[in-house]
Amino acid sequence: MEENAAAQFERGTDGPKVIVVGVDGSDSSWRAAAYAAGLARRQASKLVLVYVQPVLPAGATMGAPVVDTTQEVADELIAEFRQATERLQGIYEVRWEFHTLRGDPYNGLVQMADELKADAVVVGASESAGHRIMGSVAVRLVKAGRWPVTVVP
Repeated sequence: MEENAAAQFERGTDGPKVIVVGVDGSDSSWRAAAYAAGLARRQASKLVLVYVQPVLPAGATMGAPVVDTTQEVADELIAEFRQATERLQGIYEVRWEFHTLRGDPYNGLVQMADELKADAVVVGASESAGHRIMGSVAVRLVKAGRWPVTVVP
């Protein structure tokens, strides 16, 4: 076997090593996080929670309040997940990390999944009526065809 071939990344051979889950504070994203946490625990995978802070077009807001609000959401999400893992400490162990970025959710999740060489991506079903026109993040991730994608209702 060539040395280069052995060093190449291979997805899904022994189960997922890295599971990326998109969270935004919605009920469906919490269900997705819970589902992904269960997968990570059973597969001894690393769970990576990703919150993508939305960027609104210029003129849609006065600026700072939206940035402050999205940072508050990120802080609340990580605090809630920490509490959940502390409650289960000693019963279930899950290795996890939290990332937050700014931009649109699809591109943020793709960026993190690529950077971390994710074996799977988990997202909640869209709760937004606007996604019927633009296409939901979940549908766009599935169409990208780069990882197994689980959509949790």
